[in-house]
Amino acid sequence: MKKRILSSIIMILIFVPLLLIGGVLFSLFMTILSLGAMHELMTIRERKKTFPPLIKIVSYLLIIFSSILTYNQNVFSYTMSYQLISFIILIFLLPILLKDKKMDYDINDALYLVASLLFINVAFNLIIVVRNYSLNYLIYLLLITVITDTFALITGMYIGKNKLAPTISPHKTIEGFIGGVLMGTFVATTFYYEVIDPGISLVILIFATFFLSVVGQLGDLIFSSIKRTYGVKDFSNLIPGHGGILDRFDSLIFVILAFILVMGLI
Repeated sequence: MKKRILSSIIMILIFVPLLLIGGVLFSLFMTILSLGAMHELMTIRERKKTFPPLIKIVSYLLIIFSSILTYNQNVFSYTMSYQLISFIILIFLLPILLKDKKMDYDINDALYLVASLLFINVAFNLIIVVRNYSLNYLIYLLLITVITDTFALITGMYIGKNKLAPTISPHKTIEGFIGGVLMGTFVATTFYYEVIDPGISLVILIFATFFLSVVGQLGDLIFSSIKRTYGVKDFSNLIPGHGGILDRFDSLIFVILAFILVMGLI
């Protein structure tokens, strides 16, 4: 527990100043995190089969290139060019034809990398876009994530009795899920109404925040399912007591993806 608390303090001391500063420094930080997240997805896959070194290098370079295209974007929508998407698909599919005894690389590997790269690029670049547009909007999304996760843990610890998804995440409970959603919705809704837009319809705001909180917890379960598929407890041991980058950003990734769907309402 002490290790977990110390790691949390260090993460806050690093993340909060960069969040407040924004700009190039925040974009660079998120690019580094996205590289780490891509590395984690490739590493767990390599428990079953190793990727060719050149393919891995190309993956990292594409992450960096995509971030460069986004680092100063402040339009409240995110678009990835068809040229970049086409290039990503081709660059991972064409090497299948070069398969030989020294390079065991097939369609399953290619599709895994295409999906992982697009997923990581869209999610982490959206965090940059939202921050560039408005610090308060990103704080709102972070509040949904942090408060929901925290109170899901606390509620589940003290009154949790009924398992939510025992085959995926045996420690999560229905009571924790409900407690997390209720508190996450309450705190984030209050922040949005008081700081961002006091004129918004409370009914719409509560509905949207509730939806985002639920999606965040479902995203947590999805990442737990991925870890269970590959037989790992954490995506990595980068953060003592917490796991890897994807272990900490799992909920936020899904919250920000869902936010793009409901942003027109709020």
